[in-house]
Amino acid sequence: MEKDARPNWDSPLQFVLACVSYAVGLGNVWRFPYLCQMHGGGGFLIPYLVMLFIVGVPFFYMELAIGQKMRLGSIGAWSAISPYLGGVGLASVMASLYLCLYYNIINAWSFWYLFNSFQSVLPWSECPVNSNLTGPIEECQKGSPTQYFFFRETLNISSSIEEAGGIHTSQALCLLLAWAITYLFIIHGVKSSGKVVYFTATFPYVVLIIYLIRGLTLPGAINGITYMFTPKIEELANPTAWINAATQIFFSLGLGFGSLIAFSSYNQYNNNFEHQAIIVSIINSGTSIFASIVTFSIYGFKATVNYENCLERTRILLLNTFNLAEDTINMDNVFDWVKTLNATYPEQFAELGNKLEDCDIRDELDTAVEGVGLAFIVYTEAIQNLPLPQLWSVLYFFMLLLLGMGSMLGNMTAITTPLRDFKMLSNVSNEVLNGTLCLILLLLGLGFTTPSGNYWFTMFNEYGASFALLFVVIIEILTVSYLYGIKRFEKDIEDMIGHRPNWYFKIMWKIVGPLVLICLFIFYIVSYIRGGTPTYQAWNKELGKSVVMEYPVFGQVCIAILLVSPASCVPLKALFVYYTSRKRSSSKDGHSVSTISA
Repeated sequence: MEKDARPNWDSPLQFVLACVSYAVGLGNVWRFPYLCQMHGGGGFLIPYLVMLFIVGVPFFYMELAIGQKMRLGSIGAWSAISPYLGGVGLASVMASLYLCLYYNIINAWSFWYLFNSFQSVLPWSECPVNSNLTGPIEECQKGSPTQYFFFRETLNISSSIEEAGGIHTSQALCLLLAWAITYLFIIHGVKSSGKVVYFTATFPYVVLIIYLIRGLTLPGAINGITYMFTPKIEELANPTAWINAATQIFFSLGLGFGSLIAFSSYNQYNNNFEHQAIIVSIINSGTSIFASIVTFSIYGFKATVNYENCLERTRILLLNTFNLAEDTINMDNVFDWVKTLNATYPEQFAELGNKLEDCDIRDELDTAVEGVGLAFIVYTEAIQNLPLPQLWSVLYFFMLLLLGMGSMLGNMTAITTPLRDFKMLSNVSNEVLNGTLCLILLLLGLGFTTPSGNYWFTMFNEYGASFALLFVVIIEILTVSYLYGIKRFEKDIEDMIGHRPNWYFKIMWKIVGPLVLICLFIFYIVSYIRGGTPTYQAWNKELGKSVVMEYPVFGQVCIAILLVSPASCVPLKALFVYYTSRKRSSSKDGHSVSTISA
């Protein structure tokens, strides 16, 4: 009766949009382009698409099937399969909690940049004046205006994770706003979030299309797109490229978090999730490629601007050093004049020393940047060179907000749905339960708004979910294939959609998928052990750039907790169930003996 009373999506389209809104997130915009750049552009697309059909589609299908069959959140669904597996759901919930804890700070940064986009001069386009009013701040000059605005104005960052400080008020207010909007989106559970996804799932594509049209008309855009699609065939023999492709598919689709199980639990029992799994998986990967084309067109423009600025500085340096006429050297013949002057005046030319820059557009394109560096530094640097930069800035950061908020809906649903399945919370209203959860996560998330908060953000981002999710999905696939049984799983699917899955899904679930995931898991552990002491990028105020530093002991302890705590839920829950069942059976035996004696 409780399952029959469970709320449902208004339509299959609403469910698909919810999955798209959740799966298509910031990783599509800032991690996939980075991986393309790192692994040779078009050459990376081959392992990426292969892994989509080996790992992505089959596992996405599996989680949707489990949620729709059990009509429960992750904890309840796995407990229904076996009481000993309740820890799998707990691990998913804990991983989602870690993610929600730090993910909304990205939305807070997006709000901050969005608000600052409505100024007549974008604040990250030029260095602020120093306190003596004699020139720009030295720290900004050594770095760049975009870096200074992000690290100093936005984050007020400290020099290391060990330097604590007070809460940055503006960031705290933006984080409060991000959580307030998240709460409004989920206030009535699936009934309210189902309405929101119509906007969060579609509008980012409108912005991407606008950016694509504008990007393709920019000078140098073709350089970036050509760079992206020029394959480095040797990368196909690089195991790291295949591992990164599988990892990107794995995390981009959001497998293991419990969000997909939660979403599909609100479906009608006979909903055809098979087609939806294929559609959403392809949309997600197609969006990654589409967003990369947009990114590389902007990236090509930025690289071209930097390259031409370098040529102009070289031209002026040569004109001033050798007292040449203004129109003697132009952008097209700079390199010819460098060779000529070096041959004609070798001693005078040698005196230029480090003043003469090595201008190479390939070097500009080869600079691989991911994460917040791409989103808040590289993109903003390109935007400031566009006509009407305020317009493009507003569009870009509004798109980031929608992508971030769409992912937050899925992550919060992964937490609230299992909580509502508990009898003790079943009578608590959605407004109270969701509001309490948002408030707790807001208060805990304020730590990310301190001067050292960005270093903690990096720690959570790198170690908060990756290890746990690999472990969780390995348990999931082994459970479905060998404990629950493929034949039994096939019958469940046939009962829901009218036919059994074809041979492709069965092979991926039973043989190929587990092998790929186990290899990924082993590679992750080996890489972590061989990597030595974990490091992070710390902002050096004197140098005006980031430098590599090792995490202190307390940071390493926190990393260990982040890695182990979600995964430990699986064996601990199994041991608890085993202990309680043994205790219950022994108490029954004792009661029987005493009755007979009496």
